[in-house]
Parts: sequence; structure tokens; C-alpha cells
Amino acid sequence: MNSRELKLVYEDKWLVVVEKPAGLLTMSTGRGQEKEITAYSILKEHFGELFIVHRLDRDTSGLVVFAKDHETKLSLQENWYEAVLERKYTAILEGHIDDEEGWIETWVYEHPKSMKVHCYALRRGDNPEKPPQKDWHYASTHCRRIKQGTIEGEPYTEVEFELETGRKNQIRVHSQWIGHPIAGDRKYGAQTNPIGRLALHSHTLTFIHPWTGKTLKFSSRLPRPFTRLK
Repeated sequence: MNSRELKLVYEDKWLVVVEKPAGLLTMSTGRGQEKEITAYSILKEHFGELFIVHRLDRDTSGLVVFAKDHETKLSLQENWYEAVLERKYTAILEGHIDDEEGWIETWVYEHPKSMKVHCYALRRGDNPEKPPQKDWHYASTHCRRIKQGTIEGEPYTEVEFELETGRKNQIRVHSQWIGHPIAGDRKYGAQTNPIGRLALHSHTLTFIHPWTGKTLKFSSRLPRPFTRLK
């Protein structure tokens, strides 16, 4: 394994948990003409047969789970929302946020051509299980303000997000929705890039092991660039 690219956090006969750096794909998108180096390709070279359980965006760092066999992959994926007890992320958002804590709830829709996710407001009486439009999905994110500060004189807020649902780009598009895009996220409205990368890190992952039934909790330290917020 290339230790400069990935950090092994946990391994047993069924699972591998790693810490992925920003800038590395979890798995190939299949769009590139040349073979891409990904977390999956690095791990497969080291472990042999491997199966992806979930993904992080290329520019998001943090904890990712892989399965060593197809049965383990299916067991986790098919029971993901029951098995996963915590999925927490830290982000640095543009501007200062007044609220200390709250929920962001919207419908989300991924445009098939641009591959960009869009938010739509929930209306009174909307049922999360019955979207008002085809291909819309309910998305819910809990957010908690950690601290406010500045980087090079500009205001930013460090926020902890916890996913209730796991839609594509959910935290990124929800940050844009509340008017405070994630620093470095040009795709979703950011005007600044104070730490030279997307300021989003998956720092806590807690789930029930599909075969042993034990609760596994993993934590990842914030990358050093995040400490620039003072």
C-alpha cells in the first residue's frame, strides 16, 4: 500500500477501513482514458479482491470502508441506514453562521447532464417517502457550529455535519442552500479557497459489524490545513 496516499485504520477478515486524502478518487469514474490511481486500485494491489461499500468525493478526505468479499459488501449496503450509527464530517464554510445548531431538509435532484445536485424546498405537508417530482430525493443533514474565526482576515465558520440521509454531494449542496458554501467548493458556489482544497473531512464513522454484531467506531484527525481557522 502507498502510505503517502492512504492510511490503514482498521482491518479484519471481512473489512478494511482507510483514511483517504483529498484529491484521490475512491473508485474510478470510468471517464478517463488512462488508468486512474484510486483508493480502490491502491488497496486492491495490496489486499487482492476488494469491494467498495461507500464513496467520498475526490476532494473530500476522511474515512472510507471497503469489504473483502461480496457477501460483506451486500450485507453492509443493504442494511446501511440500520448499520451506520454515525457519519460525521467537519467543514469550513464561508462567512459566519448565526445559528448554533439545526437541521437542513430539502429535496435534491441530480441533473443527468451536468451531474450537479440541486436543492428544492420542502412544502408544508410533504412526505419524505413521496417526492413531488420524479428523481427527487429527500435529504436531511444535522449541522452544529463548532467555532467562528478568520483566515487571512476573511470570516469562516467551522461546522460539524451529521448525515441522516446519504445523497450525492449532500453536505456540499446543503451548505450552498443555507448561503454558506464550503470553502474551496467552486461547484457549489464558493468564492474562496483559503486552505487550497475542498474544506470537507469525514472524521467519524460508527457502524455495527455485519458479522460480529460489534459496534465499531473510527475517528480521523482534521487535516492540518483546517487549523488555519483562528
